[in-house]
Amino acid sequence: MFFLKLLSRTPLPVLYLFSDFLFLVSYYLVRYRLKLVRKNLGNSFPEKTGKELRSIEKQFYRNLCDYAVETLKLLTISKEDLQRRVRFSNPELVKTLMDQDQPVIVLASHQFNWEWLLAAGSFYYPVLDFVYQEQSSKLFNDFSLAGRTRFGAYPIKQHHVARESIARKGITRGIALVADQFPGKGRDKRYWTTFLHQQTAFYQAIGQLAVRLQYPILYMAIRKKKRGFYEAEYFMIDNPPYERDAYQMVDIYAKATEKIIQENPAGWLWSHNRWKDRK
Repeated sequence: MFFLKLLSRTPLPVLYLFSDFLFLVSYYLVRYRLKLVRKNLGNSFPEKTGKELRSIEKQFYRNLCDYAVETLKLLTISKEDLQRRVRFSNPELVKTLMDQDQPVIVLASHQFNWEWLLAAGSFYYPVLDFVYQEQSSKLFNDFSLAGRTRFGAYPIKQHHVARESIARKGITRGIALVADQFPGKGRDKRYWTTFLHQQTAFYQAIGQLAVRLQYPILYMAIRKKKRGFYEAEYFMIDNPPYERDAYQMVDIYAKATEKIIQENPAGWLWSHNRWKDRK
């Protein structure tokens, strides 16, 4: 961690030069998960030509390499610099809810750069909890948490959400979840819906948490404007009361994520084996 923090003090323009080198190695030499990326893109955009898909594919790998160095930079970036680089177009939506002492659930997706989005989002809540899946590598787990908690966000392990949500129910806060990945653990209950032209499993826990807490649900979208600069936007996607076993918010979340992906296809994490299981 000491070495990583030291490396993260490298100016971003220099880190982006390393990202350019990393792109050449990962795309042309190593071909990191290239077959999986091509399969995912082809199935998700059957209307696009091969040339269009290759263009999206290359830009995705560039974004992925930028994500790597930007996440490293998160270990030492200043609050002022992060605020300058991640601009929220409508923070007043959150401010109004927080002024009313109204806790909220905040959903996001793996759109670049979600790590910067979480860190910058913590500037707008009295408390921001985030749900995470513990990694098998202690170094990677410590590295991930160090960046995400730098500005005060509070980590909650994925399978402690129910217990922690009750214990912290009286706190005015946001509860952030990036929940668009494959629910692959044996204990993860799945909710099936259509997503990018495919039957896709989502975490049923999104709906369970909303029903348990009866909080409004915001969607936090992020768009890359240019290298190193992003624009974020909040959307209200559902409001209580939520009926027991009614998980319409999962469908709404899937549609919101799909819309952002269609706007910027190269900005989503295509190297994840999202459709490893079919209904």
